Amino acid sequence: MSPWKNRPFKARLRCALHGFAHAACAERSLKLQLLALGAALVALLVLRPAPLWWALVLLSSAGVLACELLNTAIEQLADALHPHDSEAIGTVKDCAAAAVLIACLGALAVAAALLTQLLRSP
Repeated sequence: MSPWKNRPFKARLRCALHGFAHAACAERSLKLQLLALGAALVALLVLRPAPLWWALVLLSSAGVLACELLNTAIEQLADALHPHDSEAIGTVKDCAAAAVLIACLGALAVAAALLTQLLRSP
């Protein structure tokens, strides 16, 4: 059995936080997405929308961050297993990047819907 399986929660949490910290330091895209999350939080605090909008914005932001972390993990694994150029590895990386793009577009759609709602409200 792998030494990574069935570890106590505290150890798994520590690993997850280590992975997040590594990605946050190493990936420009994640830094930008964290900055966007910060701006979204400021906008939520200023605009004070209904709780449902908070949930939608935070859920879509979490989706973007999760996709970016998975994209980073896939890229790291692909590079470690196959460091030379490979069409198949390139396709895998492109698909992972596409997942991030789709999550970002979804988050932008939530932002647009929120702004439309707020502009229409008296």
